[in-house]
Amino acid sequence: MKILVLGAGGIGGMVGGRLAQHGGDVTFLVRERRKAQLDRDGLCIESPQGDAQLQVTSILQSDTTTTPDLVLLTCKAYDLIGAIESIRPFMGPNTAVLPLLNGIAHMDRLNREFGQARVLGGTIRMQATLTPTGLIRQLNDWQTLTFGEQDGQRHDRLLAFQSALQPTGIEAKLSASIMRELWMKLVHLATVATGTCLIGEIARTPQGTQWLNRLLQLNADIASHAGYPPDEAFLEGYRKLFATRDATYEASMLRDLEKGGQVEAEQIVGFMLEQCRTAGQDDALHLAAYTHLKAYEQRRDAGRLPKP
Repeated sequence: MKILVLGAGGIGGMVGGRLAQHGGDVTFLVRERRKAQLDRDGLCIESPQGDAQLQVTSILQSDTTTTPDLVLLTCKAYDLIGAIESIRPFMGPNTAVLPLLNGIAHMDRLNREFGQARVLGGTIRMQATLTPTGLIRQLNDWQTLTFGEQDGQRHDRLLAFQSALQPTGIEAKLSASIMRELWMKLVHLATVATGTCLIGEIARTPQGTQWLNRLLQLNADIASHAGYPPDEAFLEGYRKLFATRDATYEASMLRDLEKGGQVEAEQIVGFMLEQCRTAGQDDALHLAAYTHLKAYEQRRDAGRLPKP
């Protein structure tokens, strides 16, 4: 299976790097600066599962000689439009695209652009970041990739990708109900992103755990209204996490905020605010978080963020 990975950042670099490390036919589609870095230093990974320095194949958008079987889309949700244009020249008639983006709204856009039959659904449970030096750092030992066809069928391309992942140490889970998986991840993301804080720090406040659990249940109710009720075991796992006073788990949105970066305000919190209103739920928690994020964006765009 020929795999094209858009970008070589945190998630794309980790998944694509592990595939390449174990003999996968992987090419990274990157910008000139990142290509020069990869050509010079290789793809460097620092991980609890083992460090690696890999010589990998990378190309620029101008090199359209390859037609992959699968494109891995691992950009930020706010970069979706640009990502679509980047991969369009590489999308052959039988090429599938597997987005590993936060949120759900990207699925409709990809379906419109490439057709539902060519768009897989996927979620990944992994925390990884690209450091300023080009090192990909995995922040914990989670590495589960869940994916599936939107129609719930098990096509050969799913089995081929699962087989490619088998030696990498990344757990590959096929799902017959991938849209439900996407909604469950959104319930989790919308809870911790709305909190935008270290879970342990919230849990150590007088009523922090109760606040997180209230938000979690609200997001679960919103997903249920949309037709995708989360599993009780899924919810209970996060309730336990939210009660852990020394937990260091955090939303990636917190890291983006702390470094003054762009945030997925519309794609996660804004989307759930709309869904909250559609479900007839009290929108106070989502509205407060959304307003804070939009105010942050104004300060960022105006250059008024505190200097580090």
